[in-house]
Amino acid sequence: MSTLEEHIDIGAPLDKTWDCLHRVDSIPQYVDGVREAHLEGKRTHLGLDAGGTSREIELEITDRTTEKVMSWKTTTGPELSGSVSLLPIDQQHTRVQARFQYEPSTITDSFGGPKGLAQVHAIENGVRSDLQKFKGMVEHER
Repeated sequence: MSTLEEHIDIGAPLDKTWDCLHRVDSIPQYVDGVREAHLEGKRTHLGLDAGGTSREIELEITDRTTEKVMSWKTTTGPELSGSVSLLPIDQQHTRVQARFQYEPSTITDSFGGPKGLAQVHAIENGVRSDLQKFKGMVEHER
């Protein structure tokens, strides 16, 4: 199992960042390849366009609200998991730490794309880009 960890500092209070993170319908605005997202009961349904393939997956999201940690794992499709932790820097800034756990062969088999080190770089770049887009969304929301 491979683990990727990235973080970004956002110019917004912790509570605002936490609220934005939990708006399922806004996921396509900041996660590349997600064309739709909505809640189905306690699960989040994602419609993906990745590697030239259209797929549907579901995530189970669990929160440890007092610690501002959102953990998730897939319940359909490839076996993936991760977490997003929010840490206050000060009253107007929040650090977002993302952790993504995956089996490299699962990613290649399910979504296509590069293998080996090229795949790791593609995933790292994708997570960094998604975090940048999330930052822009949170900071520019009124």
